[in-house]
This record gives sequence, structure tokens and C-alpha cells, in this order.
Amino acid sequence: MRDRMPLALRFYRLASMAAAPTLAPRLLTWRLKRGKENPTRLAERYGEASLPRPAGPLIWVHGASVGEMLAVIPLIERLRAKNFAVLMTSGTVTSAALAERRLPAGALHQFIPLDAPRFVGRFFDHWRPDLALFVESDLWPNLIVDCADREIPMVLVNGRVSERSFKRWRSLPRAIAALLGRFDLCLAQSNADAQRYRALGAPRISSIGNLKLDVPAPPADPPTLSRLTGIVLTRSVIAAASTHASEENEIIAAHRRLRAKNPTLLTIIAPRHPERGPGIAEAAKGAGLSVALRSRGDWPKPDVDVFIADTLGELGLIYRLAPIVFMGGSLVSRGGQNPIEAIRLGAAIVHGPHVWNFAEIYATLDAEHGAELVADEDALTSCLARWLANPTARKAVADAAAATVDKLGGALDRTLTALEPYLMQLRLEQRAS
Repeated sequence: MRDRMPLALRFYRLASMAAAPTLAPRLLTWRLKRGKENPTRLAERYGEASLPRPAGPLIWVHGASVGEMLAVIPLIERLRAKNFAVLMTSGTVTSAALAERRLPAGALHQFIPLDAPRFVGRFFDHWRPDLALFVESDLWPNLIVDCADREIPMVLVNGRVSERSFKRWRSLPRAIAALLGRFDLCLAQSNADAQRYRALGAPRISSIGNLKLDVPAPPADPPTLSRLTGIVLTRSVIAAASTHASEENEIIAAHRRLRAKNPTLLTIIAPRHPERGPGIAEAAKGAGLSVALRSRGDWPKPDVDVFIADTLGELGLIYRLAPIVFMGGSLVSRGGQNPIEAIRLGAAIVHGPHVWNFAEIYATLDAEHGAELVADEDALTSCLARWLANPTARKAVADAAAATVDKLGGALDRTLTALEPYLMQLRLEQRAS
């Protein structure tokens, strides 16, 4: 496969080469204005490294954003424990902030270069990785082709293909088969993902489970947690995590209906995009509710109805405060958000129908009565009312969810076992050099 390139891929490479000098600066300027780039690290997007390459074998791990990074951090920790140098790349400012807080000592982070041959070439010339691990589904053609041309082994870890992506990729069957055929191994999250990869042309596939099921509970700042716990100790608390536009309106409406029987109710809303916090606050005020914003240093005092956690990296704090969590991106068509961290901290999970990003996990949770599926605001409000009135029933759901997650885990160990031949080769090359 590596010596054959379909017409679509050849066209993409030529077009990206020709357009890069003019379109790349415009794209980055546009993203800068919207807060989607770090102005001090723009050179990395052009493939110019801001850090030196460490000595010895280097394992390069790439994931698109926060979700992929969270899934792979335990794997990076295990690789660092084996004394391998690790470079993590991603494409968002939120993931870069997470890398600064959560990557283990000695692991490096860079922004992934824009996918143009000139920028990709600079990246590879400097970093010279000895093994490349691509996380989930962020497959950039020039990165993959150049990586294969340089004979760097590539493994897709925690591979996922949604039904929507599968249909889109099927429209360019030779191109996707040529890209996937350049991977030495594809480690899929589920049997369904493995079947889709096989249909798309990936030649070497293994279904080993979802790394996100092995992610530990997120941390929380102890002093902040202690203060917030004291403030909300006598209140009923529910949280809506990683919400999208319109979902907050439904949560706000649910709060208004619930507070008649729950006058001490506090609703915490953590929007997927924190910059939307002030707009959500206005919507809540318009509904007659009192609001506090975390970004402004506010605290959820007794007269506050809605506490908007419009900051980054504090879901661990929120999940420790709220025994009931609505997972966002699921009442709107966004594919849902990862429920595992909330489950590990004892929350009962309620979610909407649009959860294709985590279809197998949610299907298993629902079947085991470890979560509740709701279709609309009325069903959401009804579920929240039942769990607020009956903590025993709520805890039974949370306990079933925790047992289900434990049963489905183990992907981290299986991933390391699958990678061991590549790691052994790196050790041999290191000894021979």
C-alpha cells in the first residue's frame, strides 16, 4: 500500500503544498482572533519546534484535543515509567493547557503542525520520532504519508470510527484505504469500530477496548474543594457537564420546575466552551434565577440558583460536588461526552439520545441500569426529580455504573501488550547505538 497513492491523495498533497504560503497565515490569524491559537506558540503550527529533541528513542503520540489526551495520559505515564521519551501533540489551546497540568514529568507537548508538506517536513526533521501513536481518529494525510515514507512505525490506538465518519470516508474508498494501509496496527475501541476499519481497508486490526474506561478520576484543588463542599453541604446539587448551546436552556427550565419541591437546589453548569459562560448567565437571569460565575471569582452562596463553572480543568471539582450529572452534547446532535470520570467519582448519569461518540459505553450503561436515557426536557426533569427525592435509587444507578465501568476496563494493559514488540525494538536499537 505504501508505494501507491490514489489520485485524491496526490491532489490533496499538491493543493496543500501550493496553498500553504497564503492560506496558513490567514487561517492562523482567523483562529487567533477567536482564541483558538496560542499567540506565543504559533511557530509550532508551521512545524518549527520550541523545544529540543530529547536523546534516545522518542515515541510521538498525537491526539486532536482534550478528550484524546485524557484517554492517552495513563498510557504516556506507563511509557515514561519504562524510560521512553514521549512527545505529545494536539491541536487546541485547551489541550495544551491540559498538557501543562497533567502530562507526566519528562513528557513534552507541541502543537501539531498544519497539514502541509513543508510544515510537516520541518516537524519530522527536528523530532525524528521512532514510533508514532495516533489516538482515535485524527488522521491527517500529509502527516501519515510522510511518516510512512520515513519508515516510522505507526499504530492507531483507541481507534474509533463513528457511523457518520464511516459514511463520509466511504465516499473516498481508495484514499482512506491508502492512509489506513500505512499503519502497522490499528487498535480499535470496539468490535463495531474494528469492523468499520476493516471495511475501510485497514489490514491489521485488533479490538482491545476503550482507553477512556481506564482513565482515573480527575483531580481537584483541595483548598477549593474544601471551601465549596462547606458552602453547598446542606444543599441538593445537580450538575450539567460539557453542555452545548440550547442544552443550558433545558437545564435552566428544569431547575425552575424542580425548585418548588427542592428550594435549596443548586445547579452547576459547566459549558463545553467556557467562553459562553456570560451568555448562559444572562439566560438564567432572564429566567428569574440568581447566578454566580466561577470565572469572576464568585461562589455559590445560599441565594445562588445556578453556578456557572466557566473555567477549564475543574470537572474533577464539579463531579465531587454533584451526585447527579447530566452529560452534555447528548440532547443536541453532538455525539455526547465521556461519562467515565463522573462515574468514577460516584455520580449517577443522565444523558440524551445523541451519544454516538461513546455509543458502546452508553448502551452498556443503559442496559445495566447504570445511566438513564432521556429524550427531552420533560423526561430530564422527571429523572432529576426522582433521584433528588430518592437518594437510594440514585445511588443504585451510580453503583451499577461503577460496576459496569470496572467490568469494561483493561484496555490500557491490552494496549501496552500490543505495543510491546515495538517497544522491544526501540530498546534493541538503543542498545546497539
